[in-house]
Amino acid sequence: MGMCILQENQRIDRILESLSKSNFRSKFYLKEKDKEYVRKKGIETIEKHARDFIEKRLAPKEMKNDGRQTPMKGHPVLIAQHATATCCRGCLNKWHKIPKNTELSEEQKNYILKVIISWIIKQMEN
Repeated sequence: MGMCILQENQRIDRILESLSKSNFRSKFYLKEKDKEYVRKKGIETIEKHARDFIEKRLAPKEMKNDGRQTPMKGHPVLIAQHATATCCRGCLNKWHKIPKNTELSEEQKNYILKVIISWIIKQMEN
């Protein structure tokens, strides 16, 4: 069990490193007001928000507006989704090898959540 978590964390670190080298993805960062929101709400609440966004905007098998369902600003999780290529099924497929046109599994949803939260935590440390 411990080894699986370690491998997943290494995978997430590697993908975040790759994403940081993308001209488009690296443009996204948390502004001070976003960081303040995270501090005020707490990471557990931010996780709940992220889980909710994943459930509503990514998990369904078919998205009628895939590629346009995630606003570019307004919430730290939305910014994180663009920075981590977890904003739509097309980006999930390209960057994370998660197939389109299938309902997301619990494992996939948990992975996406960890990617988003890992990015936010790294931003909070900067």
